Amino acid sequence: DAVIMQDIGMITLTRQVLPNLEIHVSTQAHTHNIEQIKILESLGVKRVVLAREMSLEEINQLNTNVELEIFIHGALCICYSGLCLLSSKVLNRSGNRGECAGLCRIPYSLIDINKKTLVKDKYLLSTKELSTFNQFEAIKKSKVLSLKIEGRMKSPEYVGYVTKIYRKMLDNDNYKLTSQEIFNLKSIYNRDFTKGFLFDEKSENLINPNTSNHQGVSIGKVIKCNSKYITIKLSHELFQGDAIRLPNNKGMYVNFLYDENKKLTNHGIENEIVLIDNKVNLENIGDVSLTINKKLNDTLNSQSPQKIPISAYIYAHKNKPLKIYYSDNTNKVEYTGANVSESITMPLTKERIKELLSKTGNTPFLVNNISLDIDEDIFIAVSTINNIRRNLISELIQKRISTHHHNNLLQFNPKIVKRNVKQYKISALARTEEQIKTLLDLNIDYIYVSDINLYYKYKDSKIFLKLAKVLPNHPKYVNENILINETGSLKYAANNTVFTDYSLNIVNASYIEFLNEQKVKQITLSPELDMEKLSYLSNKISNNINLEFIVYGTLELMTMKYNFYKANNLNKDSVYTLEDKSKRNYPIILENDTTYLMSPSIINLISHIDIYKKMGINTFRLELFDEDATTIKKIIEQIKKELA
Repeated sequence: DAVIMQDIGMITLTRQVLPNLEIHVSTQAHTHNIEQIKILESLGVKRVVLAREMSLEEINQLNTNVELEIFIHGALCICYSGLCLLSSKVLNRSGNRGECAGLCRIPYSLIDINKKTLVKDKYLLSTKELSTFNQFEAIKKSKVLSLKIEGRMKSPEYVGYVTKIYRKMLDNDNYKLTSQEIFNLKSIYNRDFTKGFLFDEKSENLINPNTSNHQGVSIGKVIKCNSKYITIKLSHELFQGDAIRLPNNKGMYVNFLYDENKKLTNHGIENEIVLIDNKVNLENIGDVSLTINKKLNDTLNSQSPQKIPISAYIYAHKNKPLKIYYSDNTNKVEYTGANVSESITMPLTKERIKELLSKTGNTPFLVNNISLDIDEDIFIAVSTINNIRRNLISELIQKRISTHHHNNLLQFNPKIVKRNVKQYKISALARTEEQIKTLLDLNIDYIYVSDINLYYKYKDSKIFLKLAKVLPNHPKYVNENILINETGSLKYAANNTVFTDYSLNIVNASYIEFLNEQKVKQITLSPELDMEKLSYLSNKISNNINLEFIVYGTLELMTMKYNFYKANNLNKDSVYTLEDKSKRNYPIILENDTTYLMSPSIINLISHIDIYKKMGINTFRLELFDEDATTIKKIIEQIKKELA
């Protein structure tokens, strides 16, 4: 047994309360470099699910004893997991709380700087399905220990069949899927397939702009239709009960299937012409796709459930105590009872005893080995053996359940403190040199810049270098001011002044205490924290920890290892936005092949600063985007007024 976690605060707390519980770290923790893995290893983590953006080559270079897990098939997120605030900030459903609304799966229009619509209502952020069956041998030879199939929100048939396919490839070297197996994979769910970042997929092959739903697999063409019938020339078999998608993009179940002579049938084969009822008002010819494969689903659902193999042993000699035990090779349950009697009329045969001991019914077990040490002419009541078997099987289940109980539960008493902050400061992220100059003139306390040249040009005690959210490698920094955006960069806290940014998703006191122990000087709280959560949090944090909170600005909602400009043939020097059907406009930024989707609206919580002061917030932050000097001055004046 193990638990999977995203939050470092929760991991450190669990380590205090349940020190022996096995912890695996979710891909939501955004683990993508060796420094992050070292930190997780120091916390006693056994396994890490790596960021889906890592290549297999990068993974093979990791030198660690921590078990590595990767995704091999299923749904992909276009945003780095753990770095997506889109659903949270638009619909108040946090992807960091398992509540993602899937806003990357809805249509968007692409708008240029002149408000011209370049693309209308396409699925511009919706990724294809990950599929690695063509590269599977390379995965088997890698450092990866565990293979993960994304089955969330999918059918049991999908999960079962995909698992079965990869299990077959795992157990048989150089196994190549048959054309039927590939057909089945596509029919059970696909948005088109991509080999993903594991194998350095190109940006233009990541997205399926035409649909965010299951697109099925082609099985033929509509060759004519009228108000009553749709006529289809099949390129693959079709069964009554299948579901299909037609050229007008409408789907339907095939409740009635007719042959070419309009006689009912339950099955059409390749190259046959069949008819179906026109229940979707189809008026045009075109491709037909299979979206629910009844034959495959029926086959999967007819399989017997897999059971746990166990062995049984019986010792039955005349005038000796009866002994029976069951074992699963780890746990053993035994029965010792009254002496065995000699049979007077009908002795219990070996075959009958085996039959009785093998009856496991609806339990999770299958008896695959029975050892008999018995006399030939013994009598034991059938009811006695049945009762013993039932009781022992029940005991074995309880033993298996209780094997991993953690009886060393330690007491956790969260401390209650009252923060008492007397000095307040102002910080800001500056994206341009003009913004830096303006902020310096206004004499604010901290200025964050991501351009290293601008950092060194204006370097002083208040200028901080904002490091990237994605750092496969860590340059050497000594005696610098650094704002970090991923946990591997905590290594810098020993030799630099380190603040943490909001991308670390800091929402609880345990995480804050951990960062304080790492010598972090100031901590930016998550913008997902509302008033209620901030109030709760403020009573758990010591005065010596400096807390920062964003009260104004434009957030980065998505961070993508995806060159949106290149994939859509855009001018890299121009400005674009994505517009959803609610007319919200999301600016797009491209930096070194990384695409950022910005918030469609500006956060403005300046009027609440007095409340935040009472909660113990030390520093109030601006996330500047395209604000000019005049606008910045007005904002700073408002904040200073609230702080006065």
